Amino acid sequence: MVSETKHQSSSEPGIWSVTQLLRRMKNLMEIHVGEVWIEGEVSNLRRQPSGHWYFSLKDQGAQISCAMFGARKRTGSEMIEDGARVRIFAEASVYEARGQLQVIVTKAKSVGAGELQAKLEALKSKLKNEGLFDADRKQAIPKYPETIGLITSASGAALQDMLNVLSRRASWVQPVLMPVRVQGKGAENEIATAIERMGQPTKYNLPTCDLLIVGRGGGSLEDLWNFNEEVVARAISACSIPIISAVGHEVDFTIADFVADLRAPTPSAAIELAVIDGDELKNELGHQCVRLARRVQDRLTHMNLMLEGLSRGCLREGDKLLREPTLRIDAANASMDRQLTANLKLLESRLMRIGQMHQAQHPRKVLNRRVEKLNALHARIGRAAEDSLVSRRHKLERKHDLLRALGPESAFQRGFSITMDQRGRIVSSVDGLIPGQRIISKFADGEVRSDIVEE
Repeated sequence: MVSETKHQSSSEPGIWSVTQLLRRMKNLMEIHVGEVWIEGEVSNLRRQPSGHWYFSLKDQGAQISCAMFGARKRTGSEMIEDGARVRIFAEASVYEARGQLQVIVTKAKSVGAGELQAKLEALKSKLKNEGLFDADRKQAIPKYPETIGLITSASGAALQDMLNVLSRRASWVQPVLMPVRVQGKGAENEIATAIERMGQPTKYNLPTCDLLIVGRGGGSLEDLWNFNEEVVARAISACSIPIISAVGHEVDFTIADFVADLRAPTPSAAIELAVIDGDELKNELGHQCVRLARRVQDRLTHMNLMLEGLSRGCLREGDKLLREPTLRIDAANASMDRQLTANLKLLESRLMRIGQMHQAQHPRKVLNRRVEKLNALHARIGRAAEDSLVSRRHKLERKHDLLRALGPESAFQRGFSITMDQRGRIVSSVDGLIPGQRIISKFADGEVRSDIVEE
């Protein structure tokens, strides 16, 4: 009662505070509804580090918030998964801090998979039987990709994570973003279309990628559902470019993961699987150079020891005995030098080519090429418009000349005239004229008005 008095308005007795109202509602719910069995589908499951679980239970018409305190100690907690259809025993209550209706779950049991889960399993079985999950149809992921296509949301955290990892591990690799919606109605069609377009870069005037990464951040089964749609699965299967699926977190699996050539637990992990770390590559190259130099030095040392032995054992014609081994050593040394030089030139050439490709794909150059193309199109349109106007002007002049040749003006020039009554109707016979009627005769240089008189 002390708490209620604190929130009650002292100036107007009988007016309830918000806390008093919610507390009364909570008491009514707990007394008159109490503990009941409720059946529905689990969604938006959130497992807190404290051990408490929060989720929604829904059916076709409504949903309600649920709290399961000390969830792992509760009977049937293993049944609580996104998409699972369960029956829970819970107490109806009100969460006062938010004024939110909720139920406190004490136990649960399964009543079969939820509709989404059932739909997922049915499609998974269908595609598996068609062979879309078979390992022998999956393409190998390139070891050193130079251009990687990213099919994801342009505003999502997943894109930033992938770009950060890419810049840290392999800054020479060129990313190409194809922005799509990754959640909501119709997003699956955008994803499938993006895969199709990037799989045919020449047709759609897009950069050619060595590898595609399709993905998004984590979420509930409903949030990730667009990557469980058949149209996305078939687009991935038909793509000629290897695809890494990176949807959700490590515990999330979608049909896109099963169809893709490789599945990554997270978008960041997809980049780590796709490209080799630059520092590791430099270290490996350094180790290879050290090993090669050591082998050359060991070989030279061995040959020197052989020469020394031969020199000590030869009393006569020693120079002749050593001549051929010396030549072989010199030839081997020269060959090693040439090979090292060729390898270094190859690496320099590849680095230069990668740099040139990166410069060619710079946004400023791409924009300049498109501006040039736009200017060319503008000039073509201008020339076409000018040609069309000239053609129409010539056609109009020909029709004007024809009209003058066939019209009344040419008849006037030959001495003919036209006679009309006062209403402008042409008089073609004297039979229709009456005395007193006025007529008008039109000539090339004017007109004359006359009155009909009776003779």
